[in-house]
Amino acid sequence: MTAPATVVLPEPKAVKDMLSGLVGKAVAVAPGAPVTPTEKSPVSVAVYVDPGMDVNALCVMDLALSAYTGGALALLPPGGVQDAVEEDGELTTMLAEALHEVVNVLSALFNVPGAPHSKLYKLYAPGDELPTDIAGMLAAFNRIDLAVDVPGYGKGALSLVIPSGA
Repeated sequence: MTAPATVVLPEPKAVKDMLSGLVGKAVAVAPGAPVTPTEKSPVSVAVYVDPGMDVNALCVMDLALSAYTGGALALLPPGGVQDAVEEDGELTTMLAEALHEVVNVLSALFNVPGAPHSKLYKLYAPGDELPTDIAGMLAAFNRIDLAVDVPGYGKGALSLVIPSGA
């Protein structure tokens, strides 16, 4: 009997290559601090599921990276994107839609040989209330935490998390 397939965290280079290709700019990726939601620091959380609809991965981005990756993908002017972060503290509808596309494409990071297929189930934008079970998964130890710099836009933080049992 073979062991069930498990989800594997991607290497930082895979994250860098995926984001660079997605936004059309060479992003910089370095080790970073865990992204954790607080009242003053809203985050976006992308929930990925396996074919059985079990949560098998999470992508957590701080507000800045949520806006900068979405803005770069949508080719929005950096100044307006930075204003959304610094002045408004939330994503515009257009930024949220672009972010949805970013995290949808990032599901490919988990779809490697031997791992169960992962697909985007839901995106919680910064400020959205997270279900308790999803919020609890954010503290999992099987994770990679990165600092990401999107040229022309700015720096933000990204955590990829594999919940226990996935």
